[in-house]
Amino acid sequence: MTYAPDAIRSIELSTLRLPLSVPISDAKVFTGRQKPMTEVIFLIAEISTEQGFTGHGFSYSKRAGGPAQYAHAKEVAGAAIGEDPNDIQKLYTKLLWAGASVGRSGVATQALAAIDIALYDLKAKRAGLPLSKLLGAHRDSVRTYNTSGGFLNASIDEVRIRATQSLEEGIGGIKIKVGLPDSAEDLRRVRAVRDHIGDDVPLMVDANQQWDRTTALRMGRRLEELDLVWIEEPLDAYDAEGHAALALALDTPIATGEMLASVAEHERLIEARACDIIQPDAPRVGGITQFLRLMTLADRAGLDLAPHFAMEIHLHLAACYPREPWVEHFDWLDPLFEERLETRDGRMIVPDRPGLGITFSDQARAWTTERVAIGA
Repeated sequence: MTYAPDAIRSIELSTLRLPLSVPISDAKVFTGRQKPMTEVIFLIAEISTEQGFTGHGFSYSKRAGGPAQYAHAKEVAGAAIGEDPNDIQKLYTKLLWAGASVGRSGVATQALAAIDIALYDLKAKRAGLPLSKLLGAHRDSVRTYNTSGGFLNASIDEVRIRATQSLEEGIGGIKIKVGLPDSAEDLRRVRAVRDHIGDDVPLMVDANQQWDRTTALRMGRRLEELDLVWIEEPLDAYDAEGHAALALALDTPIATGEMLASVAEHERLIEARACDIIQPDAPRVGGITQFLRLMTLADRAGLDLAPHFAMEIHLHLAACYPREPWVEHFDWLDPLFEERLETRDGRMIVPDRPGLGITFSDQARAWTTERVAIGA
């Protein structure tokens, strides 16, 4: 049986606003650097081929950047029309050069991510395989932890209630936010959660880049006794040297990387030995093509993996990592999809549906604010 070449017939791009039921605050709000988050903006790509195959992908932005992603995607997507959708790396390079004047990171590649992810979804659907199986999985489930219940806008009682609920739902670990101007309050909250969930439940903290080097070292030493799985983003995301010194000084692993917007930026982190656990985000680094490159670098450096946000995408990618990874559980995106990811015994189960295994809901369509079809 020979391969019959296919071609991209059209790319439909849309943008939607997902409202959050409660304004969300992490440490960046309490230090005055950002306002509470009230919505997440999504860029969605739907690719259709001459042979009748379709694939869906998405990228996102928080607080700012959504309109820019959508605008850039509209400008460059036409370069993919008529191309074979199976040539994903070729297409990524072609789209990158179509918009090269604005660089190879940030909005420029986040706009490409939705298209790149849709191409992988399409390819896996064509093969009749879950994306993880197409890429070559090491496992059919991944350790998972909850973040959406641990934000600083929630009282400690609310955080404890959400932690109990998460564990009852089969989620394996709990992450809470720290980085308040009052470090004593941070410690009080972490100790309260540790006492509530017990010593055997994995617990992580996330400072969202709000400590300086001195505070991070002092807090890290105070937190050692609580047996944390990791301390996340204790310093500015680009302070590779500071993170490296902290990782060397503390027994608790250091995790970071979610705010970096290219493989090149992560390479600097890896070369500096700036973390024990790397946390890339496929939509932020440019899609699955770039994420796979980054996974190879991280594995070669002996790092653990815990991708940021977008569990619908990252579950498949984490299942392909040679070392046992973590996936971050967020329930914010649930209204966008018809399906729900299953959690059981502390793990998230990779769906057996072809591709990413998700379909966008009627609610997602109702929240769509703009749409354009290219090539049809």
